[in-house]
Amino acid sequence: MHHSIGSKPRSGLQSTMLIESFINHIRCELNYSAHTVLSYTNDLNEWRDWVTSGKPEEFDPVDMTTSDLRQWILHLSESGCAPTTLRRKASTLRSFYRFLLTQKIVDKNPASDLILAKLPRHLPNYFRPSEVAEAIECKIDENNFIQLRDRLIITTFYSTGIRRAELIGLKDGDVDTTRCELKVLGKRNKERIVPFGRELAEMITQYRQLRDNTIPRPASPLTAPFFTRPTGEPLNPSGVERIVKSSLITHVHSGRLSPHTLRHSCATDLLNNGADLTAVQQLLGHKSLATTQLYTHITYRELSQNYQLAHPRAQKKGGNHGS
Repeated sequence: MHHSIGSKPRSGLQSTMLIESFINHIRCELNYSAHTVLSYTNDLNEWRDWVTSGKPEEFDPVDMTTSDLRQWILHLSESGCAPTTLRRKASTLRSFYRFLLTQKIVDKNPASDLILAKLPRHLPNYFRPSEVAEAIECKIDENNFIQLRDRLIITTFYSTGIRRAELIGLKDGDVDTTRCELKVLGKRNKERIVPFGRELAEMITQYRQLRDNTIPRPASPLTAPFFTRPTGEPLNPSGVERIVKSSLITHVHSGRLSPHTLRHSCATDLLNNGADLTAVQQLLGHKSLATTQLYTHITYRELSQNYQLAHPRAQKKGGNHGS
């Protein structure tokens, strides 16, 4: 049952159910990731407990003002909460009240006026192409399932720029070496096609042969995980992080050793070599072009450094122009 505008929920229990309705809305209707749903849930429960001094039965979001919400953000800030976390919590409140507006439970969004200072956008970490090449080309035992699989994981991240969850979610039927394409399920269950080159196609064929000789074939091979453990079970996120770290640690000298840094490296190298910005956006599955544009700052920084080193006039000091 929904309340009319301006009427108050009759109890704290009903108000707490508003949080549950909102969480169901972002999980089931908006297809937010499990990670985001958990963050929103924790934020709203933390806010409710602070507002009611630990008495959730007294919770009522309807009468909240922008000033009330600011008090919570101020409290978090004084407790040492990071600016990125403060922005996320303010965003959670905005989304929650937007939902209450659509349900006609409130008639305005008090969180829409929560203005927080803009954060400086940090440039993503990335590896140099020579470092990644060294990690991909170093000698391994090509008859060793784990070594071959780990090499393929590194090459796939770097060649396609896919996310860790997308790599784990790849099914055997999603990997097409004839067309050189991956079918990837990205954020919010959006599917996209990601192309790759012949080198990766050959590595995939080699891996498949070794895998199918090493691990018993599942009943439905096309829907089975493409990357597996030696037991045939799928990989998990922490396992993939470990594989990337151990594969890169002796070859790479800067940056966080993670799948995400390989994704950043893929995007940076594509743009450095003349790829179109919107093509890279589609490849990476970015919702906003602004996210992809972060990489142009990196490529510009590289360009600037290269110019300073390479252009004959960049090094010249005033007054020394030669004859």
